Amino acid sequence: MRILHTSDWHIGKRLMGRERLDEQAEVLDEIVELCEREQIELVLIAGDVFDTYTPSAEAEELFYAKVKRLAGTDRSVLIISGNHDDGVRLSATAPLAVESGIYIVGNARTPIPVSGARRVHPVSSGKGYVVFENGTGERVFVSTLPYPNEARFKEEKSELSYVEQIQKWIEEGEQGREEGVPSIFMSHLFVLGGIVSESEREIDLGGARAIPCEALPKSDYIALGHLHKKQKMGSAHCYYSGSPLQYSFDEGAEKVVKIFDLGVDGVENLRDVTLKRGKRLVRLETNSVSSAGELLDAYPNALVEMTLRLTAPLTSGESAELAKHKNLVSLLTDVHADGEFAFESRKGFGNEKLFEEFYRSQYGVEPDAELKNLFLTVMTELEHS
Repeated sequence: MRILHTSDWHIGKRLMGRERLDEQAEVLDEIVELCEREQIELVLIAGDVFDTYTPSAEAEELFYAKVKRLAGTDRSVLIISGNHDDGVRLSATAPLAVESGIYIVGNARTPIPVSGARRVHPVSSGKGYVVFENGTGERVFVSTLPYPNEARFKEEKSELSYVEQIQKWIEEGEQGREEGVPSIFMSHLFVLGGIVSESEREIDLGGARAIPCEALPKSDYIALGHLHKKQKMGSAHCYYSGSPLQYSFDEGAEKVVKIFDLGVDGVENLRDVTLKRGKRLVRLETNSVSSAGELLDAYPNALVEMTLRLTAPLTSGESAELAKHKNLVSLLTDVHADGEFAFESRKGFGNEKLFEEFYRSQYGVEPDAELKNLFLTVMTELEHS
């Protein structure tokens, strides 16, 4: 059976307030086209479909439209919830989604309805697992563990450690494994040793919520979600596919989906297929406003974080000039004034004098009248309030 592994779509996620739904639509269309071209039979989406528990109507509309296209007429799509998803809300549409070959597993890990209406379809299912069969009778066992949130742990009221509880849930799903059927484990977890990026929040780096590779089941392929950088974990076929778009500037520009064939001999033809749509996120650095403009012009199709190292603060005119570049999403200034400043007691200085001294010590120039008046106005309002 030919399988595609993806995760962490984060539909609705913004970049410093900038909407990216158009980019997300483009890259999901690219994945659909890839499925058609590669004759994918089963798609695995390993959590974080949305970026928030309460996605916008536009984000939900985009998801429903694209995942239906992804399923096509004969393909099956299996989805688990991630830490950014509301598992209950995501799986609420499961009864309707089944009719389109889309199977959603939330925190309850409810068994999937068995249906033979499609060429690729579930033939058996239980709590935390499902077995798919294609038109030639080839089968694949998939054990699923959606993101284990705090609510699930509270419901268990168990004295088990985090890792022990995870293993208990894994064992529940593994009970459905059939002898001789190739196997997949799909989950949304932080595996010990994983490399995080700036766009990921609530990733536990202290180790209490990290799962060692040895705690995962012995499966032919382990499909993970949670980390946005593609990476291999351990020595077996255990992978994070990564997100389909760059969601922070420290993520690598290459974004992929993983494709492989899975049969009785295990994983074959495993490869990364690079995704080309969506804008690149680029970090640039320079020491003048003019060169900053030239750099921005050189990256018209990227989203840029620009660091300016200056000896004097930007003027309002310079800021306005840089703001004309629509690809500039973040501007960082590092101002180092020339010269040294001797200590001087500021006891008894008023707000105006203190502000002037502070500004001069930071930037080496006098504050302009407009900025100083704005500061004094704010201080007056605060004092009166």
